[in-house]
Amino acid sequence: MPADPVIVDAFAKADLFAGVARRDLERIAAAAKRFRHSAGQTLATQGESGVGFHLILDGTAKVSTGHGADRTIGKGAYFGEIALIDGEPRSATVTAETDLETASLTTWNFRPLLDEVPGLAKALLFVMCARLRRAEKDG
Repeated sequence: MPADPVIVDAFAKADLFAGVARRDLERIAAAAKRFRHSAGQTLATQGESGVGFHLILDGTAKVSTGHGADRTIGKGAYFGEIALIDGEPRSATVTAETDLETASLTTWNFRPLLDEVPGLAKALLFVMCARLRRAEKDG
């Protein structure tokens, strides 16, 4: 099944996939599905297991970590990438503030792509390293 061009373009703009070739983004996007979520719906719960990565195509969501640093994210933002990679429980709760549309990848669709798509693991590693450096600087 060919990749949805809207999802391909959204993935191309996300820093998580910086440096991934367009043809590889198309493979990743082909494994993703569009989902609609109603305002008020919880999409991820801190401390619970998670099986998906979500990139927001439209709408806004609230991210809560329980540390008083709640924030709103919107189009182009994503969540679930940490649990997608390491399989550990969610590090935040994410709730749709408005009706929300996401492009979502499940763990079982994503993990094989790490082996099959050149540059994907490297791109993820660079983003995670940048986050770690930022956290060390801010912490």
